[in-house]
Amino acid sequence: MHAAQDVEMISCRSPSFRFKNSWLPREPRLRHCSAMAFRIHDSVVRGEIDNRTKGVVRGQIWVHGRAEPVVLELQGNARPDLAGCLLKFENSRPSVAHPHLDALHARQIGSIGDLTASRKVRVFEIPVDEALAMIRRQEKPPEHMANSLYLEWFSEANGRVVIESADYRLELSTPAWQLTPEEDEQRAKDAAAGFEGFMGKLTEAVEASRFKAPEDRPMDEFEWEKAFRESDALTDKAMELFEKYRDHPDREEIIAKEMGWDNASNDGATENETEPPWDVDEINRICHEAIDNPPEPNPLTEGVDWVRQADGSISHPLVVRIIESGSALWKWCDEHNLLSDQEDTDLDQMIFFFQSCGAKCAGALGGLADHEPEAGFIVARLKRALDLLHKSLEASDRVKSRNSLPPDKLNPFREELFAVREEILALMKRFRDTGPER
Repeated sequence: MHAAQDVEMISCRSPSFRFKNSWLPREPRLRHCSAMAFRIHDSVVRGEIDNRTKGVVRGQIWVHGRAEPVVLELQGNARPDLAGCLLKFENSRPSVAHPHLDALHARQIGSIGDLTASRKVRVFEIPVDEALAMIRRQEKPPEHMANSLYLEWFSEANGRVVIESADYRLELSTPAWQLTPEEDEQRAKDAAAGFEGFMGKLTEAVEASRFKAPEDRPMDEFEWEKAFRESDALTDKAMELFEKYRDHPDREEIIAKEMGWDNASNDGATENETEPPWDVDEINRICHEAIDNPPEPNPLTEGVDWVRQADGSISHPLVVRIIESGSALWKWCDEHNLLSDQEDTDLDQMIFFFQSCGAKCAGALGGLADHEPEAGFIVARLKRALDLLHKSLEASDRVKSRNSLPPDKLNPFREELFAVREEILALMKRFRDTGPER
């Protein structure tokens, strides 16, 4: 089932799944723009990559929801373990629809970044749910090192595209040729240049979204929207850097420099300002402390701003409603094998965007149990939730036109979508009415 949390949505199937070093909590990565990497590992069904012609990488990748493969025509070479070879791969897990599949161009023309089947990653030896439970108890789940396929390229249509997984079955031909040390050095330089160009676009997005908050009053919803856009751009850049360099021995220094946190080069910087403004262990400690010692909710607002669930956790009633409705439909569709149709992704997206709406609502309303966040903050976050709900409604129209779901299941769910929409609009009005005057 799709995760519905107001933090980074990291695929548990991906070898990039990390906890100790997940030091940038953020909103779900639901949007896609040309400046962000396009990650499609969970959507891949099978594929083949051919580097038997030196200097050229050709390929075909079949993805969930498309009958025809994505075609690769890339300049450059793979790393030595795959250079000169034909690689065929198949996803050993059920593929899922990518929420932005329509944006993935059918012909990927550009240059290769890193291409290897020997990237070392840590993988859990127990089911993900059990591993998560152990981590929440501050225990270390059993894991081992494994090889992962890592395929990165830079296309004219989609910018940086990444496939990374330790779950693929691989079939490799004997090499038709081998890289010389000089050719491998040039390959590494070309891959680095491609990533630098990609990072340049992320830096442009950061600079274009810079925002200065007012110092003499609370921010209104429009100023919070600007602040969120800047936060999105900064987090996108930081996460791309972290995922690219997560195993590099100088990771923290590289990220600090790229993010502008290394103030040693800034005019007027003091000795104390040269340290990065974050500490992984301290952030993890604060997060664990907040989880282990949550504040007591306001008893006067029980049933309106919060409810206690069976496991003792506190949630907003609207969030509980969305999660339960979305989970019930997802479970029914899964039991009836309706989510495995690779030709029809509308049903998948209808549920995905609805659950993602719940994650946004949780971020907007989660603090109401024990304090009153700024009204502008809540409204701005609910706007984002409403946008996702509208995407779910649009997908439901397509589901209806294609008869992808029986009417006795689709019609009540569509009624639920409209009912949730009215609740979100009512909450937005409530906090607009109580917000500060400009």
